[in-house]
Amino acid sequence: MTQVLPPRSAIPAASPPTPGVTQPKAEAIVTLRGVSKTYSNGSQALINVNLTIGRGDFLFVTGPSGSGKSTLLKLLYGEERASQGDVIVDDCNLTELRGDRLSLLRRRIGIVFQDYKLIPRRTVSENIAFVLWAQGLPRKEVQRRLQPALKMVGLQHKAECFPEQLSGGEQQRVSIARAIVGTPPILLADEPTGNLDPENSWQVIQILKKLNAVGITVIVTTHDEGLIRRANHAVVQLRNGYLCRPRQL
Repeated sequence: MTQVLPPRSAIPAASPPTPGVTQPKAEAIVTLRGVSKTYSNGSQALINVNLTIGRGDFLFVTGPSGSGKSTLLKLLYGEERASQGDVIVDDCNLTELRGDRLSLLRRRIGIVFQDYKLIPRRTVSENIAFVLWAQGLPRKEVQRRLQPALKMVGLQHKAECFPEQLSGGEQQRVSIARAIVGTPPILLADEPTGNLDPENSWQVIQILKKLNAVGITVIVTTHDEGLIRRANHAVVQLRNGYLCRPRQL
């Protein structure tokens, strides 16, 4: 169960809130303790964030552009490092990880981006299999994992197509398949529906819900409040770098 306490209704600049975290019922797979992130230009992306996400949770992180949503996800897969506090993912403290140890952790995290990040001159199958080839898996094992990933996102019939031959919704589904083909316990999706129409957006959320139903912990950033209401999962909100429960969506 995701745990976070809301800040005070008003947040004075000189007196930041100190959210508390209660003990979750489920085993924690993500824990942030007193996490702040300040960039070199002095911009504060996150301020004293405390959050616990249980194994198997589905969590939406919402908030306006620039509120720190993408920064939060980047901290979870080690692209950014916290200026203060601890970021613990799947029992690994990212403040202590470097080099090969960080690379090994990233293999346990699937990532879906708003702009898909597909390789234009590779087919759907090749885009999905790329992460497995990079890990040195044998061809037989790559093929064994590829078909279930294609089936999960409903793209078996598009396996030999190139990205330019797909719609935006189909490209995002390829991105999801690529993220989960390595069977990671955690899936991070950064504004995965930001470039999609409502029908394709809901299709993407339904796929994420299916993945969650088989035990994958799913964390999704989005500003689409209607989609959040329809999906009916736990929600936290970032406002000016502070994490809280939204008053109403």
